[in-house]
Amino acid sequence: MAERVKFPASSGEASGVLFTPDGSERCPAVVVIHEWWGVNDQIQSIAQKWQKEGFLVLVPDLYHGKIVPISDPKAAEAAMNGLDFSRALQEIAGAVALLKNHPRSSGKVSVTGYCMGGALTFATAASVPGLAAVVPFYGLPPGGDWSKVDAPIQAHFAREDEWATVDGGKAIQDALAKREQQMELHVYAAKHAFCNDQRPEVFNADACKQAWGRAVQFVRDHSA
Repeated sequence: MAERVKFPASSGEASGVLFTPDGSERCPAVVVIHEWWGVNDQIQSIAQKWQKEGFLVLVPDLYHGKIVPISDPKAAEAAMNGLDFSRALQEIAGAVALLKNHPRSSGKVSVTGYCMGGALTFATAASVPGLAAVVPFYGLPPGGDWSKVDAPIQAHFAREDEWATVDGGKAIQDALAKREQQMELHVYAAKHAFCNDQRPEVFNADACKQAWGRAVQFVRDHSA
């Protein structure tokens, strides 16, 4: 089941799409943060995959209804550059709170995201306490106080990526290591956005399948 929901955030009312798995038992939950295109069919298909794995899933709509066509990357870049980063993090925190208190939730909430959503996933790890797990895909935030991270992280990067570079991922990994906190870092022989099956010029089915398996297992292990 999927439904449009509204929920409170410290910045005001937020909204998103909630995917509830079959059954009535309590289950772990996942916040899925969208790419710079908005809450399109592709990101909802990823949420549905989590749902089929038995997770309660919420995709917060950080663009508030706007969806950019995948054929228009310039418009997507403009939309991302116009995003109020602080407000987005407050809305993500609101999404986490909704899932923690949802009657179907076990209280264990993880966060994952892609591209812009990957960057926001890292930023969420540094700003929202008490997460079960954090799984960013090929995204880097413009900074972060990694001393505030208290959740396990599994990051996925592409070797052929000039935006979310492997070196940038390693820098975060090193910063966390100085605090004696481990971060799994997986690097794939692929291009940026290799998990987006609506973009044949970058989609890499093998890398995506491997990354998906790792992500689900990591979140499941830390949501027990």
